[in-house]
Amino acid sequence: MKKLLIVLMIACTGVLIPKGQAHAQLAIIDIIKAGVKKVIKAVDLKIQRQQNKVIWLQNAQKVIENTMSKLKLNEISEWTTKQKELYQQYFDELKKVKTLIAYYQRIREITLKQEAIVKEYRRAWSLVKNDKHFTVKEIELIGQVYTGILNESVKNIDQVFLVINSFRTQMSDAKRLEIINEAAGNVNQNYIDLRAFNTENGILSLQRAKSQQEVDQIRNLYGLQ
Repeated sequence: MKKLLIVLMIACTGVLIPKGQAHAQLAIIDIIKAGVKKVIKAVDLKIQRQQNKVIWLQNAQKVIENTMSKLKLNEISEWTTKQKELYQQYFDELKKVKTLIAYYQRIREITLKQEAIVKEYRRAWSLVKNDKHFTVKEIELIGQVYTGILNESVKNIDQVFLVINSFRTQMSDAKRLEIINEAAGNVNQNYIDLRAFNTENGILSLQRAKSQQEVDQIRNLYGLQ
């Protein structure tokens, strides 16, 4: 990231991005946007279903607890092991569902941040392309950096889908948590890198301003203090 920023600041390369790569970059954005929306929708639906299940299980839990309280079943010799196991299944299921909801909510946070990355990119890229303070070569270099960040974003989406699909297969909670934490860390770093890069672009543009009016305008557009 730092190397790319240095390259941009001194604009010392003459590498041009082929037109095909520009189209590929737009295609990547569309894939990310579609993927993020799909994940958020899927997560929302799963959360709602699991929450409904929690409500049902919690109601069942209350009924069980009330029955145990009234009859003092723990003190009744006829309270068999089979009955205990039967009711224990309700409690185990409730715990499992609550765990799943926690996972889904965490995943949703990740995908919402991913969506924020796409929005931030679109906003910043639109500014850079129309900023007269950048040369054509510099804009091409900026595009290369954006492409790299967005390619990493695709990997984050893949990790999210991996966790969602893992609930249909055998995977330990520890492994799911590891994947979720890794995805969360990656997406946060992508967002930080993107914001930092956009700030660097804004500062560079600001340094090339020729009037106070331009300075004020750049500060406003790039969100600089």
